Amino acid sequence: MKYYIIAGEASGDLHASNLMKELKRQDPSSEFRCWGGDLMVAQGGQLVKHYRDLAFMGFLEVVTNLRTILGNIRLCKEDMLNYQPDAVILVDYPGFNLRIAEFAKKQGFKVFYYISPQVWAWKKSRVYKIKKFVDRMFVILPFEKEFYAQYGYEVEFVGHPLLDMIDALPLNDGQEFRIENGLSNEPIIALLPGSRKQEIKKMLSVMLSVVSGFPSYQFVVAGAPSQDKEFYDQIIGQAHVKFIEGKTHRLLQNAHAALVTSGTATLETALFQVPEVVCYKSSFISYTIARMVIDRSIIKFISLVNLIMDKEVVKELIQKDFNPKKLKKELAKVTGDHEYRNKLFKDYKLLADQLGGPGASQKTASLILNALKD
Repeated sequence: MKYYIIAGEASGDLHASNLMKELKRQDPSSEFRCWGGDLMVAQGGQLVKHYRDLAFMGFLEVVTNLRTILGNIRLCKEDMLNYQPDAVILVDYPGFNLRIAEFAKKQGFKVFYYISPQVWAWKKSRVYKIKKFVDRMFVILPFEKEFYAQYGYEVEFVGHPLLDMIDALPLNDGQEFRIENGLSNEPIIALLPGSRKQEIKKMLSVMLSVVSGFPSYQFVVAGAPSQDKEFYDQIIGQAHVKFIEGKTHRLLQNAHAALVTSGTATLETALFQVPEVVCYKSSFISYTIARMVIDRSIIKFISLVNLIMDKEVVKELIQKDFNPKKLKKELAKVTGDHEYRNKLFKDYKLLADQLGGPGASQKTASLILNALKD
């Protein structure tokens, strides 16, 4: 089978690569052409465009880069027609992928969507487009199946692929990790500022502002594989921190606490049982528009951890609350308040239980192959 797979960011690259691995296992004749990243290439994907050239954060950034985005959509359509895949697999990234879903369906391709857009938060009207142009939807959050059922659309809950990733990791040797990366024996505070240039610039400088207030810890910046070290160096300057690139999961395995930019990384951090503070700041215009369009009667939080648990498990510092004073206060709690940390660990265990067990990639691959046989 020939598969055309589109992922537009680092998390999508990870989950798509694991799905590709499972498709190859179940369908040895698999061929892949993809929009994604290095992990998908490692699974044999022919890369059309890297996600680093696709990621635009916030409403204002999308508007100012509209010409580039529309050019990418045209390129994708032309390339898909030339490739003539047996199946198109879309991974999250809704602004781009929903346009491609409509095109692919009209061209007669089978369209599968893995990891639903967050239509339950805003733009619920997208559900009707999904029903019309997506043959099968595979969701990874437990409440999404019920949400789609309200619109008469049956989707498959396959579990969360992060559980697959964590389950497959080798046993952690903390001392070896420290030696490899020039780290001391002091407890580690991981800094995860995101993967896009725009968000890293906004987030990392504030995260670095608290370093001097915690002299008994060592701070380690998790570098995204999509960005050059020189880019981080310009922001880090003379700050007393370490920088480790492309080893975020191993870093979390060994972290005592973390400051994390809102996104999939907040859930990863929780599943690694690391106490965290969730951080988020965008442009004033983007944030104002987001507040206007999001259904705030349903969406009370921005982190996946809190959304899934439907309560505040981890502290969220958003916009003006994301400042050095408040960040220092919350970091002190997650590093040194033992009662607070123990409560987090208990909630994290409940979170993992709600997500089901490992097997999302295997289930999704099986469902895709069965659908293609029909």
